[in-house]
Amino acid sequence: MEINSEIHLGIDPTAGRSPFTWAALDERGQLVCLEEGGLEEVLRFTEEKKPLFVAINAPSGLNRGLVRTRLARETQTINPRGADLRLCEYELRERGIQVPPTPSRKEICPTWIQMGLNLHLDLEERGYLTFNKTSTGHQRLEVNTHAIFCVLLQQVPLPKPTLEGRIQRQLVLQESGEGILDPMDYFEEITRHKILRGSLPMDSVYASHELDALAAAFVAWSVKRDPENVTIVGDTDEGEIIIPVKELRENYR
Repeated sequence: MEINSEIHLGIDPTAGRSPFTWAALDERGQLVCLEEGGLEEVLRFTEEKKPLFVAINAPSGLNRGLVRTRLARETQTINPRGADLRLCEYELRERGIQVPPTPSRKEICPTWIQMGLNLHLDLEERGYLTFNKTSTGHQRLEVNTHAIFCVLLQQVPLPKPTLEGRIQRQLVLQESGEGILDPMDYFEEITRHKILRGSLPMDSVYASHELDALAAAFVAWSVKRDPENVTIVGDTDEGEIIIPVKELRENYR
């Protein structure tokens, strides 16, 4: 694969066949690669292609108790309910975007979070600084793809494992300017014969983990295209999530 232009990378610690799925977009937002592999393969890709922005669909830091401290102060209780999550996750949940919480210790984190934490650290050691709107050079971003789809659709999307949920996600990415396959081609290729034989035209619809990588890449491309048109939620000590809209709605339920 030859990539001769500036690229922007999205990475998902995946539930697919391989540990990671990554998507690269060029400066026009056109898809130039969509691949799967292990940690060494994705790191080799970043070293060879040197993407300007790398967006990772996983936490960049652990829960440091900021929400617990705040809620304990507000409720005057020692152990407030719903406090075991990071500030960025709390802020999204307050708007109806249900994202998973990040524990305070790495060893009790789900595997995908541990993979993401390791990837953030590896990229930091390779010179990828935490995203800042005013910084230059190679940067890495934490994203949450469920939050991305919520804000792009302005509502909670359909369930991700379903065909309609995948088509919905792919369609909103395409309509937002990402140069990917048109999911509406799926409907043009459906015939009575194909339905009866169970041979549906799935080549035009991406898998769930591929859509997550594509959504992450969309944010990496968006921050280069218009860095002021993004929202940052959270705290620098725990990790900040980058959202590809200028302002968040009060509620996405």
